Amino acid sequence: MKRFNKYILIALLVVSSNSFAQQTPAEKQSEPITIVGATAHLGNGEIIENSLIIFKDGVITEVIAANLTKQQYPGKIINAEGKHVYPGIIAPNSTLGLVEIAAVKATEDDDEMGEMLPNVRSLIAYNAESKIVESMRPNGVLLGQIVPRGGLISGTSSIVQFDAWNWEDAVVKENDAIHINWPDAFRRGRWWRDEDPGLTANKEYKENVQKLSDFFASSKAYLAGDRDYKNLQHLAMDSIFNGNKKVFVHVDGEKEIMDVIQFKKEQGIESLVIVGGYDALGVAKELKTNDIPVLVNRPHSTPNKAYEDYDYPYKMAKLLQDEGVLVAIEGSGQMERMNSRNLPFYAGTVAAFGMDKEDALKLITSNTAKILGIDDSYGSLEKGKSATLFISEGDALDMRTNILSHAFIDGREVSLETHQTELWKRYSNKYKNQEEK
Repeated sequence: MKRFNKYILIALLVVSSNSFAQQTPAEKQSEPITIVGATAHLGNGEIIENSLIIFKDGVITEVIAANLTKQQYPGKIINAEGKHVYPGIIAPNSTLGLVEIAAVKATEDDDEMGEMLPNVRSLIAYNAESKIVESMRPNGVLLGQIVPRGGLISGTSSIVQFDAWNWEDAVVKENDAIHINWPDAFRRGRWWRDEDPGLTANKEYKENVQKLSDFFASSKAYLAGDRDYKNLQHLAMDSIFNGNKKVFVHVDGEKEIMDVIQFKKEQGIESLVIVGGYDALGVAKELKTNDIPVLVNRPHSTPNKAYEDYDYPYKMAKLLQDEGVLVAIEGSGQMERMNSRNLPFYAGTVAAFGMDKEDALKLITSNTAKILGIDDSYGSLEKGKSATLFISEGDALDMRTNILSHAFIDGREVSLETHQTELWKRYSNKYKNQEEK
C-alpha cells in the first residue's frame, strides 16, 4: 500500500505541476552582504583570488582582495573559500517568457501579423511566471533581452531580470531596440513546388530591401510633418532617428551584411547590431570600421558550407574578436528557450577552441551588456554596479562543475530551486510524514 501511495504522489506531481503559482520573488536587500574568499571573475578579463565583495542596497560597494579581519566584515557574511563568483549571465535575442509550450498555441505570444511592426512591444507579453524563465537561474542566467519574431520589422525588445512578480517589476531597460529580419539574397528552391533545391538568387530580395527603405523614409516624413493623425508604427521609429533606441538586424550572408552596413549609412542609424552574422568574418574589417558588434549564434552546430572547417562555428567568436569586432553569444534556434540556460557552456566551448577563458566569459556578460547598452549597471563585478552575480562551486563555463550555491539580482538573493524541485519536496515530505504515522 505504501508503494502504491508513493506512485499516486508521483502521478499527482506530474499532473499538477502547472497548477501552482509562481515562486515568490526575493525580497529587497535588507542588510549589507559580504562574500569572502572566492575567486572573483570580474567579467572584464580580470580575476581576483581570495576576493572580498560587499554590496548594499543592491549595489556593489567593494571588490578587492580580502585583507580585512573577520570582525570587520559588514552585514551577512558568506564564506566562499574554494568557490567562484561571476557576474550574472545575460541572454540576448531571446523569446523567454513569450512562449511556454511550443506545441500549445495558446502559450505562444512571440509573433504578430504584419510586416512592419516597430510598435509591437515584447515587454507587455512577457510572462514573469514562466517556468522556463525560472529554470534559467540555476545556471547563472539572470537577465535577458526579450525579442519578438516575424515580419520584416518584428517589433521592439526590452531587457528584463528573471525574478519578478510581473513585467513591470521585471524590466531593466524598456524598449531598448527594434529588430529587423533582413531578407536573404539567395534561397533554396522549394521542393514542394518542384523547384531546384539548390541555392538561387532571391528575385524578391531588392523588393524587400526597398520596402524597408520606403518604411524608414515614410517614418521620417511623418515625424517631420504636422502629424494630424496618429500612426503608431511611425511614432515608434522616432527613438531610432534620435539615437535613443538601437537597431538589431538579423542577418547571416556576407552580401547581406554589406547591404546592412550601407543601409545604416543611408538611414543615419546611430547604433546597429548584427544578430547571427554567420558570414561576418568575411566583412570583419567593415564591421570594425563602422563600429558594428555581432551577436553570434550558439556554437554547438555544424558548418553551413562544405569547404569550411568542421569547427568553424566553435571558432567564429574568437576569429571575429581577433579582427577587433565586439562579440557576444546569443542562443536562438531550435529549442532556444530551453537552451538559453546553456549560455555558460557555449562560452566554455568557445574557450575550448582557442579563446582565453576570461575573454569567453565576456561573451555572455560584459560584452553582452555593452551591446545591449546596460553596461553602466550590469555585466561585470565593479564598484557602483548592480549586485547581480552568482557563486558557483566550480568553473561556470564547465557544465560538470557549474553548481550554484547563491545567486543575487540587484542584491536580492533569488531562489535556485525550480518549480518542480519545490513540488517534489512538498510531496516527498508529505509522503514521509504519512509513512512515519
